[in-house]
Amino acid sequence: MGISNTTTAKVSERREELAALPTAPNKPIEAGRRVRRQVVVHSVRTAAAAVISLVVARLFGLSEDYWAPITTFVITQSSLRETLSVSWHRFIGTALGALVGAIVAIQIGPNLLAFGAGVLVLGLLCALAGSDRTAYRFGGVTLAIVLLVPRTNSAWHMAFHRFAGVSIGIGVALVLTLLWPESEDSPAR
Repeated sequence: MGISNTTTAKVSERREELAALPTAPNKPIEAGRRVRRQVVVHSVRTAAAAVISLVVARLFGLSEDYWAPITTFVITQSSLRETLSVSWHRFIGTALGALVGAIVAIQIGPNLLAFGAGVLVLGLLCALAGSDRTAYRFGGVTLAIVLLVPRTNSAWHMAFHRFAGVSIGIGVALVLTLLWPESEDSPAR
Protein backbone atom coordinates (compact mmCIF):
# COMPACT_ATOMS: atom_id res chain seq x y z
CA MET A 1 0.00 0.00 0.00
CA GLY A 2 1.44 3.29 -1.00
CA ILE A 3 0.79 6.77 0.24
CA SER A 4 -1.56 8.62 -2.02
CA ASN A 5 -0.56 11.78 -3.80
CA THR A 6 -3.29 13.62 -1.93
CA THR A 7 -1.85 12.60 1.45
CA THR A 8 1.67 13.56 0.40
CA ALA A 9 0.42 16.91 -0.87
CA LYS A 10 -1.44 17.60 2.38
CA VAL A 11 1.63 16.76 4.46
CA SER A 12 3.81 19.04 2.32
CA GLU A 13 1.22 21.81 2.53
CA ARG A 14 1.04 21.46 6.31
CA ARG A 15 4.85 21.61 6.58
CA GLU A 16 4.89 24.81 4.55
CA GLU A 17 2.18 26.32 6.77
CA LEU A 18 4.13 25.44 9.91
CA ALA A 19 7.37 26.79 8.44
CA ALA A 20 5.66 30.08 7.60
CA LEU A 21 4.47 30.62 11.19
CA PRO A 22 6.58 33.06 13.21
CA THR A 23 8.68 31.29 15.81
CA ALA A 24 8.52 32.39 19.41
CA PRO A 25 11.80 32.62 21.28
CA ASN A 26 12.38 29.74 23.61
CA LYS A 27 12.34 31.69 26.88
CA PRO A 28 12.96 28.79 29.27
CA ILE A 29 16.12 27.82 27.38
CA GLU A 30 17.36 31.43 27.31
CA ALA A 31 16.64 31.82 31.03
CA GLY A 32 18.48 28.58 31.75
CA ARG A 33 21.53 29.80 29.84
CA ARG A 34 21.48 33.10 31.76
CA VAL A 35 21.25 31.29 35.10
CA ARG A 36 24.11 28.96 34.17
CA ARG A 37 26.22 31.94 33.11
CA GLN A 38 25.52 33.74 36.41
CA VAL A 39 26.44 30.64 38.39
CA VAL A 40 29.69 30.29 36.43
CA VAL A 41 30.56 33.97 36.94
CA HIS A 42 29.80 33.77 40.67
CA SER A 43 31.85 30.59 41.01
CA VAL A 44 34.83 32.09 39.18
CA ARG A 45 34.64 35.28 41.29
CA THR A 46 34.47 33.30 44.53
CA ALA A 47 37.33 31.00 43.54
CA ALA A 48 39.50 33.96 42.53
CA ALA A 49 38.75 35.76 45.80
CA ALA A 50 39.48 32.67 47.90
CA VAL A 51 42.83 32.04 46.18
CA ILE A 52 43.84 35.71 46.39
CA SER A 53 42.96 35.89 50.10
CA LEU A 54 44.96 32.72 50.81
CA VAL A 55 47.97 34.13 48.94
CA VAL A 56 47.77 37.44 50.83
CA ALA A 57 47.47 35.64 54.20
CA ARG A 58 50.53 33.56 53.33
CA LEU A 59 52.44 36.68 52.29
CA PHE A 60 51.76 38.07 55.76
CA GLY A 61 53.03 34.82 57.28
CA LEU A 62 49.85 33.98 59.16
CA SER A 63 50.13 30.60 60.84
CA GLU A 64 46.41 29.98 60.36
CA ASP A 65 46.13 31.35 56.82
CA TYR A 66 43.03 29.26 56.08
CA TRP A 67 40.82 31.80 57.90
CA ALA A 68 41.25 34.28 55.04
CA PRO A 69 39.63 32.12 52.32
CA ILE A 70 37.03 30.78 54.77
CA THR A 71 36.02 34.37 55.48
CA THR A 72 36.00 35.13 51.77
CA PHE A 73 33.46 32.33 51.27
CA VAL A 74 31.28 33.76 54.02
CA ILE A 75 31.59 37.36 52.83
CA THR A 76 31.47 37.08 49.04
CA GLN A 77 27.90 37.89 48.15
CA SER A 78 26.33 38.87 44.85
CA SER A 79 26.04 42.61 45.41
CA LEU A 80 28.15 45.30 47.04
CA ARG A 81 25.32 46.17 49.45
CA GLU A 82 25.11 42.58 50.76
CA THR A 83 28.89 42.21 50.93
CA LEU A 84 29.29 45.46 52.89
CA SER A 85 26.62 44.48 55.40
CA VAL A 86 28.03 41.03 56.09
CA SER A 87 31.59 42.38 56.13
CA TRP A 88 30.91 45.00 58.77
CA HIS A 89 29.23 42.54 61.13
CA ARG A 90 31.95 39.96 60.60
CA PHE A 91 34.69 42.53 61.23
CA ILE A 92 33.15 43.90 64.46
CA GLY A 93 32.25 40.46 65.78
CA THR A 94 35.68 39.01 65.04
CA ALA A 95 37.49 41.96 66.64
CA LEU A 96 35.39 41.75 69.81
CA GLY A 97 35.53 37.95 69.93
CA ALA A 98 39.33 37.96 69.55
CA LEU A 99 39.69 40.59 72.27
CA VAL A 100 37.38 38.89 74.76
CA GLY A 101 38.76 35.44 73.93
CA ALA A 102 42.37 36.49 74.49
CA ILE A 103 41.62 38.34 77.73
CA VAL A 104 39.61 35.43 79.15
CA ALA A 105 42.26 32.88 78.05
CA ILE A 106 45.04 34.83 79.73
CA GLN A 107 43.21 35.94 82.88
CA ILE A 108 41.11 32.85 83.62
CA GLY A 109 41.94 30.04 81.22
CA PRO A 110 39.86 27.77 79.02
CA ASN A 111 37.25 26.36 81.37
CA LEU A 112 33.49 26.04 81.07
CA LEU A 113 32.61 28.92 83.40
CA ALA A 114 35.11 31.26 81.73
CA PHE A 115 33.75 30.33 78.30
CA GLY A 116 30.16 31.05 79.34
CA ALA A 117 31.14 34.35 80.95
CA GLY A 118 33.11 35.31 77.85
CA VAL A 119 30.15 34.62 75.58
CA LEU A 120 27.91 36.71 77.86
CA VAL A 121 30.37 39.62 77.93
CA LEU A 122 30.77 39.39 74.16
CA GLY A 123 27.00 39.68 73.67
CA LEU A 124 26.88 42.77 75.85
CA LEU A 125 29.85 44.34 74.03
CA CYS A 126 28.27 43.68 70.64
CA ALA A 127 25.10 45.40 71.84
CA LEU A 128 27.11 48.36 73.17
CA ALA A 129 28.90 48.59 69.82
CA GLY A 130 25.51 48.83 68.10
CA SER A 131 26.02 45.54 66.27
CA ASP A 132 23.35 42.99 65.61
CA ARG A 133 23.20 39.27 66.29
CA THR A 134 25.22 38.53 63.17
CA ALA A 135 28.27 40.21 64.71
CA TYR A 136 27.61 38.33 67.94
CA ARG A 137 27.55 34.98 66.11
CA PHE A 138 30.81 35.74 64.30
CA GLY A 139 32.34 36.98 67.53
CA GLY A 140 31.24 33.85 69.35
CA VAL A 141 33.00 31.68 66.80
CA THR A 142 36.21 33.68 67.21
CA LEU A 143 35.96 33.65 71.01
CA ALA A 144 35.52 29.86 70.99
CA ILE A 145 38.50 29.39 68.67
CA VAL A 146 40.79 31.66 70.67
CA LEU A 147 39.73 30.30 74.05
CA LEU A 148 39.07 26.62 73.42
CA VAL A 149 41.37 25.48 70.60
CA PRO A 150 44.62 24.04 71.99
CA ARG A 151 47.59 26.16 70.93
CA THR A 152 51.33 26.39 71.27
CA ASN A 153 51.43 30.17 70.95
CA SER A 154 49.94 32.78 73.25
CA ALA A 155 46.26 33.62 73.22
CA TRP A 156 47.11 37.08 71.87
CA HIS A 157 48.99 35.48 68.99
CA MET A 158 46.04 33.26 68.10
CA ALA A 159 43.58 36.16 68.51
CA PHE A 160 45.65 38.43 66.29
CA HIS A 161 46.12 35.80 63.58
CA ARG A 162 42.42 34.99 63.60
CA PHE A 163 41.54 38.68 63.34
CA ALA A 164 44.16 39.29 60.64
CA GLY A 165 43.03 36.31 58.55
CA VAL A 166 39.40 37.34 58.77
CA SER A 167 40.29 40.96 57.92
CA ILE A 168 42.24 39.84 54.85
CA GLY A 169 39.30 37.70 53.72
CA ILE A 170 36.93 40.63 54.19
CA GLY A 171 39.24 43.03 52.35
CA VAL A 172 39.72 40.74 49.36
CA ALA A 173 35.97 40.05 49.13
CA LEU A 174 35.19 43.79 49.22
CA VAL A 175 37.81 44.70 46.62
CA LEU A 176 36.69 41.91 44.32
CA THR A 177 33.03 42.92 44.68
CA LEU A 178 33.95 46.52 43.80
CA LEU A 179 36.13 45.58 40.83
CA TRP A 180 33.98 42.71 39.52
CA PRO A 181 30.34 43.30 40.46
CA GLU A 182 27.59 40.81 39.71
CA SER A 183 24.06 41.68 38.68
CA GLU A 184 21.65 42.29 41.56
CA ASP A 185 19.27 39.56 40.36
CA SER A 186 21.85 36.80 40.42
CA PRO A 187 20.42 33.47 41.59
CA ALA A 188 23.86 32.24 42.67
CA ARG A 189 23.37 33.31 46.29
